[in-house]
Amino acid sequence: MTITADHIRTTLAEYADAHPEEKHALAPLAELLDQGADVTSRKEFRGHVTAGAVLVNDRGEALFIHHKALDKWLTPGGHLEAEDANLLGAALRELVEETGVTLSLAPVQSTPVHIDVHPIPANDSKGEGAHWHADFRYVFRTTGGDQAVTLQEEEVSGYAWRGVDTIADETLRTRVSAVLR
Repeated sequence: MTITADHIRTTLAEYADAHPEEKHALAPLAELLDQGADVTSRKEFRGHVTAGAVLVNDRGEALFIHHKALDKWLTPGGHLEAEDANLLGAALRELVEETGVTLSLAPVQSTPVHIDVHPIPANDSKGEGAHWHADFRYVFRTTGGDQAVTLQEEEVSGYAWRGVDTIADETLRTRVSAVLR
């Protein structure tokens, strides 16, 4: 079952109601939805939706992965797939695909902790021009000690558990810390 525009619109509206100060930053996504664009498709080159996961362990550390294409340390996430039923499930799928962690995973809340609209540079090797992503980020916990991490080697070249306070995005860092209290 594919994620619907209505599901994205509803999730976006709930988030914007909780964070009205971000409505301006979310406007490009709302505009594309109003135009009937398929924002679930990575072929929508004006911009599209992605799903991300912040996985936190018993020690309060977040799992970071080294993303090959961007050459950056990030939390897991990626594009939506046709089999994704909802955004939370897409974030969980990306987490499992990129890290192999499957045991004792639970969402901290059912709504995104952050929606980040950010630019993506052109990628000539993929035939993609510059565009933006609206990344719906969810927080998950893992309990029961360290989990084995098996990286998706096509996209990821390393991983590290680091304190939540090292999350570079200030809004994401603040919100993850708040939901973990």
